[in-house]
Amino acid sequence: MEANGKGKRGRKAGENAAPASVQVLDRSLSLLAIIAEGDGSTLTALSERSGMAPSTVHRLLTSLAQHGMVANDAEAGTWTVGVKAFEIGNAFLRFRKLGTISRPFLKRLMDESGETANIGIEEDGDVVFISQVESHAPMRAFFRPGRRAPIHASGIGKAILSTWSDTEIAKTLSGRTLACFTGRTLATLPDLIRNVQEIRFRGWSVDDEEHTLGMRCIAAPLFNEYGEAIGGISISGPTVRIDDERLGVLGPAVRRMADELTRAIGGHRPEEG
Repeated sequence: MEANGKGKRGRKAGENAAPASVQVLDRSLSLLAIIAEGDGSTLTALSERSGMAPSTVHRLLTSLAQHGMVANDAEAGTWTVGVKAFEIGNAFLRFRKLGTISRPFLKRLMDESGETANIGIEEDGDVVFISQVESHAPMRAFFRPGRRAPIHASGIGKAILSTWSDTEIAKTLSGRTLACFTGRTLATLPDLIRNVQEIRFRGWSVDDEEHTLGMRCIAAPLFNEYGEAIGGISISGPTVRIDDERLGVLGPAVRRMADELTRAIGGHRPEEG
């Protein structure tokens, strides 16, 4: 009986751990919401607004500050929203805007090319697909929104890399293993950089069966208001349809559509700035 009793107490302690963590998170987010409403809040004001003890508020603010979510003005004694919280909010607005505005451009690109049109962003050295308009053809490419692809073996990824300097590419990728997916994958840094230099010259990239045999992808970068690449658009389809002759037609078409979408979101190519 004693053993059973200990087991029950052990389970109860484990069960209470998660709710306690959720409570801390809930309180922290509540504080962040209160801080976001004003131009600077004191510890006393935050304690009164939140109904939490000053010591609890201070502990939570200290943790939030370590993550850049809030900042403290020591002279004024006030707390404001931190840079990290701003970056997160700005990213939401930017990519929500990008996903919404891009739909008619992707639709036009799919209609004109007959191939699946995609849009993706760069995140932590990968490409994350955020939207797609599928081709009507029986054999077509499909990328589920949220799917990640390696930047070195992706049309959009290489389009983004083409906006970086060779030094930046080497610095970002030198510590990573470039996975080899097919016999055509550019799995070494020198091979990748040589290919990227060609992409810079013509303005659009090709994933030539580098990730999936039998599939090609043509992409061009998208830029924000500072002339910085924030993602890219592409068309994907089987090599039997996207042959060498069509590459010369579709490549410039993808770049033109990328430039149109860039202007629609208030961006511009670096050379236009």
